[in-house]
Amino acid sequence: MKISLLLSFIFLPFFANAQVPEGEIIDLTHSFSKESIYWVTAEDFNLETVAKGKTDKGYFYSANNFSAAEHGGTHIDAPIHFAENAKSVDEIPLKNLIGNAVKINVSKNALGNPDYLITIQDLKNWESKNGEIPQASIVLLETGFGKFYPDKKKYLGTDERGAEAVQKLHFPGLSPEAAKWLIENRSIKAVGIDTASIDFGQSQDFATHVALMTKNIPAFENVARLEELPETGFQIIALPMKIKGGSGGPLRIIAIK
Repeated sequence: MKISLLLSFIFLPFFANAQVPEGEIIDLTHSFSKESIYWVTAEDFNLETVAKGKTDKGYFYSANNFSAAEHGGTHIDAPIHFAENAKSVDEIPLKNLIGNAVKINVSKNALGNPDYLITIQDLKNWESKNGEIPQASIVLLETGFGKFYPDKKKYLGTDERGAEAVQKLHFPGLSPEAAKWLIENRSIKAVGIDTASIDFGQSQDFATHVALMTKNIPAFENVARLEELPETGFQIIALPMKIKGGSGGPLRIIAIK
């Protein structure tokens, strides 16, 4: 029997039973470009053209080099980012990056207060309308600030760069108390937000990062298009660049609803 025919007998039953996820696919990733928002002390995204055009052999060829910090644009914070001996981005189990998700919309409060902290009461208010957040969910937090991206002044509170700009950052985040509540009561897989950080802009101790990441829970930051998602009934697939030992990296995140 030819090898190709033998392989078809082996793998055909597998592919016959495989199912492509049904539903609308929404890309929650901001494109990476010179407009991408990075932390004010981090290296911005840069794309350098190596070649673009017809070669002397007659075919078209395009290639680029890119460079950037791990933390910018739509990206993941791996647990090691704020927890010693925690998992690096290449060590995060894929099951923690894929699964059922919920969206909690606090934009009515956050858009009027750029220093807003999402509270335990916000989470309980959501549950009073939608039911308990399912165990092992991915929780996405919509503050409304996503509509400002990539306007740094509106999105971050400042368009300045460097260490002195840190004190001028103003955007909402998740309170440490609410993060601990989600960990202890709902055993979440991951959390994502439509701002530059899961901690609010004026944070001095990054206590929300610490609370999550000491429990090996990753965070997705600068998530796009959350306004297009329902509150429940969708799945998330969030696959980062697999950087060995990385504290984070660019993230391609999609929702299927």
